[in-house]
Order: sequence, then C-alpha cells, then structure tokens
Amino acid sequence: MSILNSAVDVSAPGHVANRAALLDRLAELDAALDQARAGGGAKYVTRHHARGKLLPRERIELLVDADSPFLELSPVAAYGTDFPVGASVVTGIGVVEGVECLIVANDPTVRGGAVNPWSLAKTRRAGEIALANRLPMVNLVESAGADLPTQAEIFIPGGRVFRDLTRLSAAGIPTVSVVFGNATAGGAYVPGMSDHVIMIRDRSQVYLAGPPLVKMATGEVTDDESLGGAAMHAATSGLADYLASDERDGIRLARQCVRRLNWRKQGPPPRTAVPQPPKYDPEELLGITSADLKVPFDPREVLARILDGSDFDEFKPAYGDALVTGWGELHGYPVGVLANARGVLFSAEAQKAAQFIQLANASDTPLIFLQNTTGYMVGTEYEQRGIIKHGALMINAVSNSTVPHLTVNLGASYGAGNYGMCGRAYEPRFLFTWPNAKSAVMGPAQLAGVLSIVARQAAAARGRDYDEESDAAMRMMVEQQIESQSGALFLSGRLYDDGVIDPRDTRTVLGLCLSAIHSGPVQGAAGFGVFRM
Repeated sequence: MSILNSAVDVSAPGHVANRAALLDRLAELDAALDQARAGGGAKYVTRHHARGKLLPRERIELLVDADSPFLELSPVAAYGTDFPVGASVVTGIGVVEGVECLIVANDPTVRGGAVNPWSLAKTRRAGEIALANRLPMVNLVESAGADLPTQAEIFIPGGRVFRDLTRLSAAGIPTVSVVFGNATAGGAYVPGMSDHVIMIRDRSQVYLAGPPLVKMATGEVTDDESLGGAAMHAATSGLADYLASDERDGIRLARQCVRRLNWRKQGPPPRTAVPQPPKYDPEELLGITSADLKVPFDPREVLARILDGSDFDEFKPAYGDALVTGWGELHGYPVGVLANARGVLFSAEAQKAAQFIQLANASDTPLIFLQNTTGYMVGTEYEQRGIIKHGALMINAVSNSTVPHLTVNLGASYGAGNYGMCGRAYEPRFLFTWPNAKSAVMGPAQLAGVLSIVARQAAAARGRDYDEESDAAMRMMVEQQIESQSGALFLSGRLYDDGVIDPRDTRTVLGLCLSAIHSGPVQGAAGFGVFRM
C-alpha cells in the first residue's frame, strides 16, 4: 500500500483565502439550484398542487428506492439564457427496485413542460448517458410538446430524442414511460416509442393533435378522452400497457415494471466490498484549489481525500512530473488517475499519459481525469522537441481508449489541454466541474493580449499609428467577456458538463458514476491509431 501523506495546513492564510473564495462560488451555485428547483414559480407550483398533481422531483422521490441517492444531471441547464434555469426538465440517475436507472421528468410548471432548445439538449444528453452506460430509462412524462416560439431550433434535431429511444430498445436497454398529464404532438412519441407505458385514468391525454387542431385539420369535433384518454389507450388503441388509478399508483406500476426486468449488471463488481474511507477530511478540499488559477496546487491532496484509504500507487513519479498518474480504488472500484500537477503539459507528460492510458486499457480499468491545465507548452524549443506530435500521441490515446472515462475540472481547462485531459469533445462517460473552474481556448489576459498583438501588427503593416486608448478598452472588454463565458455556471448552463458539484461531494459523485458505468461491460481497446513517435 502507498498511503498518501498530506501537507495541508487548514490555518494557513492561503488555505483560508482559497476556502473563502470557493464558498462564494458555492453560494452562487446554490442560488442557481434554488432557481431550478422553483420550476415555474410559486404561482404555477401552487396551481399544480391544487390539481392534485405532484412536482417532478416529488415524482422522482416516490419512484426511487427509499433512502437511496439521486444523482441529478445538468441541474443548471439554460443558466444565463432566456430560458428558466433547469430547462423545464429534471434528469438524473436513481436506484429503482435495486436497478440504477436514468430518469427524465418533465416539469409542467414551466410552460406546461414544453420542450425548448435547452430541455432538448438536456434530454438528449440523458439518452446518451443511458446508452453508453446501459441504464434502463424511465420517463415521467407531462409535456405540451414543442415550445412553439422556438420550433425552428428544435423541430429537426428534436427527432433524435425519439430515434434514441428506439436505439435504446434495440440495444436491449428497457424504456418505461409514465404519462401524468398531457403528452401532445412530439410528447406523444415518448410513450409511443417506449417498451412499457403506464397511463393514469382521467389524467393522461396522449395525442398527436388536440381537439382544436383536429377540428381545424379535419373538421371532426371530438373530446380529450375519446381522442387520447388513458382508458381509451388502455382498451382501444393499446398504447397503454397499464392503467393506473392515480399518480402514486402509476409510480408503483413503474417500479413494478423495473422489478420485472430481471436486470443484471455486466461489469465486474467492486473489488472491495467495504472500502475504507479516505484518511483525510473532504472538508479540506475547499481550501486546496487556488483562488488564483495561475497558482498551481498538488492534486495528490485531492486524491488523498477521494480515494479509498488515501491509497495511491503512483506511476512514473519522477518522469513528466507535471502530470500525476497512478492506480487506486474509489468506492471499491479500481481506477487509473491522470491529474495535472503544474498546469502546463510538456512532451514527457504527454508520452507518460499515452503509456498509462494503454496500460489502463490492457487491464480494463476505468480512468479518472482531474483537469487543471493551461494546455501544452509552446515556444521554439518545445516545437523543435516535437510537442505537437507528443500532444497528438496523448490525444490519440484518449480518443481511442474504450475503458470508461470520468472527468472533473478542478481549476483550469484551457486550450488543447482540455482535449488531452478528456474534455467534453472526447466523450467521457461523465464530466463534472468544481464551482471555481474555468474553461476556454486560453486565459482572458492571454486571449486579449493575442488580439492586441495582431491589431498592432496590422496597424504597423499599414503604416498607421496604434491607438493605445482603444487598445486598452478592447483588452478590458475582451477579458471581461472571456472571464464571464469561461465560468463554471455559464458552461454548465450550456451543457458542456453534467453538472457543477461541491468539491466535498466529489468522492460520492464519482462513486455513483462508477457504479452506473458498471451496469455495462468495462473493456479496454484492442488497438489504437498510429502513434507519431
């Protein structure tokens, strides 16, 4: 065993300052989460309850096993946009009758649960997670269909949601839908393409077009129940497999469906049934990451607070030491870890990473990427040494690795370092962000400086004087723009991660993800592309 030692002094001024800065970011996160939980606001929540209906999170709470966790995904989707925070849908992973399921619940208090561009993106991401990790999907449906003012943005890509449902079924991954109210137009295809469908008597109304549109289109006069009521679909159309008496009965039937799936995980169980907790307090994580992202920190201090027993066997510790690599366990699951130690990635770090990723694939070991990087090193010396081909070597390994990847951005994730450390474009199974983290092409000051240099060179080429006052204003504007657009909440609002998490919850979140990942097989790559040596 190689137990990590900690040098953290919680009374040190730097630790205290870092903790205070991160608590400020957590307060911002809590405010955004409160907005998401509020749904359409008190007026619409009260109206919904007055109709005897449950809110989406109340439905989820009844669906999942008592006292079991629910890992909510993309909770601040649409943050910083013109749409409500949360994007009118709740998604996440919960345990139903002992089976980890991907759950999607429309929020009817927000424009009747209508689908807008961000709720579409959030729902599609949920489908990707279900397929990649072999998780049965349970849809808690109550949707007015497309948000008509934004139909041009959602109509064509929206069809993928229905395609994805059928692909889950074709892959042998069950899908269950419980319809709590209206499921109109596109909303009707969710139950229509699910394996198991539950409707609620006198509540569910599922049709491609409601009575007003039917009259306009065909001249027929009809009513909601004849056109798409639960009893009709249970007895006449056959769309409903089960007819529930009320919402709670519908949820009971959904749990019954999952229980009868006879579902078994395909990945290996945890190596250690009762893992040892870390030897250090996760509360200390709040002061470890630097408030100033230009100041590096030792990622081993993070590992000491998330790995089982703080046990970590480091790989090549003396070579390429700006990247920490090694083996450990997390909630009993074996993992390989790649963690940035000093921000910049050099050739040695890239080569070390590529070898380590190959070893993880050879042993079918999931990989955890802890990002805090400014990218690959630049400059004449490093170009001549081959930083491009060595960076490509690492990115090739990440791209073609088939063991599950989990990524957490602890601080900075800039430039191609984001790619080499398995950013969103490289499809990690899950990607989470700490509230202090940032991600962009480069830092705000660097980006503004590059634009300034280019503008100066252009002015010189035309033989003109350079306006220093305008340059200062431009730099300030660009820095402010990049600063705001690289923040954790801004990026999470646009679904560039699966959620901003409290650093103290990192071990729990990664443990839940590792358990979900092992619902499917865990298998390394048989080969990689051509490595440029």
